[in-house]
Order: sequence, then C-alpha cells, then structure tokens
Amino acid sequence: TKHGFSREFWLYFTAVFLFDAGYGIYFFLFNLYLLDLGFSEQLMGWVGGAMTLGSVLAMIPVGICSRKIGLKPLIVACFVVSPIINGLRVVDMWWPAQIILAALAGMAMTMGTVCYLPAVARLTNDENRTAAFSLIISAALGASALGGFVCGYLPTWVRATGLQMHAADLKRLILLLSCLVVTLGLLPLARLRIPEPADQASVESPWRSPTHRPISPFLLRFLPLTALWAAVIAAFSPFGNVYLAGVLHVPMEHIGVIFSGVQIIQLCMIVATPLVFRVLGMMNGIIVVQSATGVMLCALALAHGTSVAIVTYLIVSALQWMSSPGLYNLVMSETPDRDRTTAAAATLLCNSMAASLATACAGTLFAHFGYPHVLIGVAALAITSAVFVWFLLTPRIKDHSEVQTDAAHQEI
Repeated sequence: TKHGFSREFWLYFTAVFLFDAGYGIYFFLFNLYLLDLGFSEQLMGWVGGAMTLGSVLAMIPVGICSRKIGLKPLIVACFVVSPIINGLRVVDMWWPAQIILAALAGMAMTMGTVCYLPAVARLTNDENRTAAFSLIISAALGASALGGFVCGYLPTWVRATGLQMHAADLKRLILLLSCLVVTLGLLPLARLRIPEPADQASVESPWRSPTHRPISPFLLRFLPLTALWAAVIAAFSPFGNVYLAGVLHVPMEHIGVIFSGVQIIQLCMIVATPLVFRVLGMMNGIIVVQSATGVMLCALALAHGTSVAIVTYLIVSALQWMSSPGLYNLVMSETPDRDRTTAAAATLLCNSMAASLATACAGTLFAHFGYPHVLIGVAALAITSAVFVWFLLTPRIKDHSEVQTDAAHQEI
C-alpha cells in the first residue's frame, strides 16, 4: 500500500531487528570486555578504526557485486560470515589478531550495510520511506535497551545463584550468545524476495544530470557533509561506556541501566523524527538536530558532577542519531533506483573513512588530553556540519520540493 508496509518489508525488518539486537548487545559490551582485559582507550581506538577501515576496503567491491548478483545473496552472506568472525574476536585476545579480525569483521558486516539502504528503498515508497527507516532504527534501539538492562544486571543475578564467574568470562559468554542471535536473522531472510529495481521516478531531481552518472552533483555535495557527521558520532559514541566506567566511575549495573535509558530515549526520539521533519522540514530538521547535538556535547564537556554529566550524556546520545532517517531518506530520494546501491556504497565509504579516522584519533586524544578538551572539539565539528548543510544543500533541496509540488498539482 501507499502508506503501509508490505510483507517483504516485514520479513526484512525482522532480519534487521535480530541483526541489530545481537550486535547492539555485542558492541555495548565489547569495549568493556577489552577494558576488563587491560586494553587502553588508545588500543580500543585502533581496534575500532581497523574495523571501520575494513568496511572502507570492502564497500566498493560489495557495491559492484550487488549490481551483478543482487542484494539478497550479499545480505545472507553477511548474516553467515560476520557472526563467525565477531565470535573469533571474543576468544583470540592477542592484540595484532584483534586488529586483523576487526578489519575482517568490518568487511563482512559491510555486505549487509551497503545493501541496507537500497533494500529498504525497494521495499518502500516515497510516502513511507522515512517512517520505515525510523521504525527499523527505533526497533533496534528497543532491543538494545532490553539487552543493555539485562547485561547490566546479569553479573548480580549470576552471583545471586552462587555461581562464581569472572567478569570477563561472563562478558565473553554474552558476546558469543549475541553472535548467535544475529544468525537467527537467516530464518526470515530465507523467505524474503527483494524486487528488481523500479523504473526511475517521473519527477527528476534537479541534482540529477541529464546524462547518466552514478556520482551525481547531489552526491558530490552530500558525501563530505554526511562524512563529517559520521566523524562526529564516531569520535565519542564508541567511548561512551568507557567514559561512564573510567571517568565517572559508574558501576556496571548502573551502566546497564544508563545504556537502556539511552536506547529508550533514542527510540522515542527516532519515533518522533518523522513528525519533527514534517513540522520543520527535512533540511531544517537535520540542521536543528545537528546544532543541538553540538551544544549538548559542549555542555557535557563542561558538566560538573556525576548526575549532571549522566543526564547530559543521555541527551547527547538521544540527539546524535535523530538526523539519520532524514539523511538516509534524502540520499535515496535524490538518487535514481538504478544508482541507489552505488550511492549507498559511496555514502558508507565516505562515512567509514571519516569514522575510522575519527575513532582512532579520538582514542589517542582521549588518552592524552582527557575527555573535556576533546569533547569541545567534537562539539565544534557538529555545529560546523549543521552550518555546511545549511549553506550547501538547503537551497537546492528547496528547489526540488517546489518541483515535486508543481508536478503533484499538475497530476491533480
């Protein structure tokens, strides 16, 4: 239907839900697991950077393969290979092996990531696409919230049974089980059929060249901006739990509750995102969200007291992902169907390069200069991103909206 979702979308939604739920728990615990085993923030940054670098190396080949063999085989391969590699990351703790396995995990997960945007685009339409992205993200956040709560209190529950397990051993077990959850996504994928690319929309975007070019003028402006925002997120998000444990000295049980609170707040904000974009407009909504994130990052850097810092951290975590549904919808709506896989690969490639550099640099900077000074710099990047979106994208997108409105009036 025009505004509802098809059966195929719900099958894909279920698979992505299990993928995000499993890896939501995995990445919540993994850096804390490394912390238990004596890894520093700098080493965590290099491991995270290696994973993102692996994604960068795989994105263009995956994009080419998706045009030749289709989306579904790559999605299935991701659900088979990535849990195996991420499981190996939990048991082989030699630090060079950690870097190699992180890079391989990034490559494997890229097969699903590159196919995500075009798959949702094919299973939805212009009217329900933003809602679809919001629904998938919010469902994953809900699952992660439950997982974080359980992970936070599981050590206490285990001790209550009289079973003695080292904290690192318990985390290792949970990490392996989370990889098993991901593989359950193969069940709905077995029944999924992704339609062939649709014909190009009748109303052309002013960004599209009259001659066919996979890298359109829109992408040339969009890619640096989305890469900058990816750097903002990657500079702090992977270190959030380490910040709570190492700087604020929050107990593990409370970190689990805080993580669950973050997911619940993010869920509510993501669900509200389509309404925010409808009221403010897509571009104004993205600008407002990015600017607010920058302001709250600055407030987090200047926060005094554990309670104030935790509340500010919750707000930052809630805001930083709100612009994602709008950005995803923007790049898919401004790109012809036949070029969406290429556009998704290019977007994720630039984002991953920026995120890889940001994570590695942030880990080193946090270790040497502490969190407040670095967070001020990240806040400046967030506000810079909002300013660039305002100057570089807003005028042309407004022109596109006017073209679509005129076309709709002519149809009526």
